[in-house]
Amino acid sequence: MSEEADLLSGSAITSFRLNGQFLAIAEELARPAGLTAAWWQVLGAVLREPLPVAGIARVMGITRQSVQRIADLLVEKGLAEYLPNPAHRRAKLLRPTSEGFAAVERIGPAHQKMAKRIADAVGDDWPACLAAMERLSQALDTLADE
Repeated sequence: MSEEADLLSGSAITSFRLNGQFLAIAEELARPAGLTAAWWQVLGAVLREPLPVAGIARVMGITRQSVQRIADLLVEKGLAEYLPNPAHRRAKLLRPTSEGFAAVERIGPAHQKMAKRIADAVGDDWPACLAAMERLSQALDTLADE
């Protein structure tokens, strides 16, 4: 196998492992606030501005259908609401309710503690690690567009 093929395999396996690790941490942080990691992700995508389900899916890199199921659950639980979308009549915007904002806010202290623990474990290399992951993600986006 070529060096490039080894790098691709190693990058993929490491990213799969990281994804699992981050999801486990997210579940642990979200549970006391009455959320799941997936609910937290979707609410987090619309904290700054309401977005249509398709827009949330693009930001998160997952299917529109899976976001739609979570969005509908969040609305059913009173954690989010749908708003009319002036740009598209049928694609409503999702936005957190005050209860949704409060649930995400409750995660903040534990999130900060976990961030500190990770920063202490990784050290000064964390910004470079993030930059490398972002660069790899951008490269994969570029290849997908070709």
